Amino acid sequence: MDLDEHLFRHEAGRLVAALTRIFGVHNLALAEDVVQDAFCRALEVWKVCGVPDNPSAWLMTTAKNRALDIVRKERTARTFAPEMGRWLESEWTLAPAIDEAFSPSIVRDEQLRMMFSCCHPSLAEEAQVVLVLNVLCGFGANEIASALLSGRAAIEKRISRGKKTLAGARTLFDLTDAQFELRLSVVQRALYVLFSEGYHGASAESAVRIELCEEAIRLTTLLREHAPAATPTTNALAALMFLHAARLPARVDSAGDISAFVEQDRTRWDRRLVEEGLVLLEQSASGTELSRYHVEAAIAATHASAHTLEATDWRAIVSLYDRLMLIAPSPVVALNRAIAVGQLEGPERGLEALDAIAGKERLADYPFYPAAVAEFSLRLGRMSEARRSFEEAFALARNDAERRFLRKRLERISD
Repeated sequence: MDLDEHLFRHEAGRLVAALTRIFGVHNLALAEDVVQDAFCRALEVWKVCGVPDNPSAWLMTTAKNRALDIVRKERTARTFAPEMGRWLESEWTLAPAIDEAFSPSIVRDEQLRMMFSCCHPSLAEEAQVVLVLNVLCGFGANEIASALLSGRAAIEKRISRGKKTLAGARTLFDLTDAQFELRLSVVQRALYVLFSEGYHGASAESAVRIELCEEAIRLTTLLREHAPAATPTTNALAALMFLHAARLPARVDSAGDISAFVEQDRTRWDRRLVEEGLVLLEQSASGTELSRYHVEAAIAATHASAHTLEATDWRAIVSLYDRLMLIAPSPVVALNRAIAVGQLEGPERGLEALDAIAGKERLADYPFYPAAVAEFSLRLGRMSEARRSFEEAFALARNDAERRFLRKRLERISD
């Protein structure tokens, strides 16, 4: 991944949040333009002078200076954030006010406010999630469409509609508002989608996008640092992320090739992240809430607690998937459950569970359904069925890493 793209992922939300505090949410497009200008300027300067020691600080300074210029030039023709009021009207207070807007504590709070502002009640939940991913996490329409299994045109409409709604709000969400809890669940879902996109790699570029996982963990940690948002469900979401992130070092090798879960070298799992995830999972059990994140984290914890594949408690995992199907049923959850059934009861039962998935037509473009069929068929010695299913999965593969993985499986059959 290019440095500028990585920085955009990491810095875009922070810069937009700081600039929106100055310009006002009704000038969100202006804030995004300033961020884009800062990145374009960075590309120009860094090509000549090299990347600075602290590129994040360089970008912050560039955006801050541009904000100063805009306010000075346009404060008579444009209205900015109402809460900044007179601080932007006087040259004596203008620079200090903008400096404060870019201070770490203010930027943190404004990112939280931006997250919750994107979850406006007049927007459908799907549109709220799209807005968080676009504005705060730097996702483009294509990437959001891949993450949410939707069409680009539909996503673009949701982004446009969401930004118009934000602009009409005039001010960002007050974190003490009575609707805080209602909006928190949508923020949690958006961060879950962000992590999932990084971990499962639906993009055409890569099977695993570690920087997206890191960004999701960073924003979830931001939630946990705000006391009203540090709920058992938020802790469960964080636990899920840590436990999955612990497996990333073994999920893709140094050549960028995917390692099947059943073949991963578990000594490469990050035990520090596992321990942190287990602590978070324990903290998530402090209340009466039971969310999908609790159950998914419990599944991940069961895997993480087994030092070998053979030591895995598959019966517990199937039971947890049964619970997850009651809380958040979906064809993908049913697919994962079927794979666990196959590990517990044998490949024949696994194939039966795959065939019994309700709504499996929604998996028509998902390569891991035919790949699962192929693996179970291979274990049963049904070579022609396995080859046919691996070929189907290969045709559906979304990136080169998936294609290489499936090609190796096909070659193994041919040999």
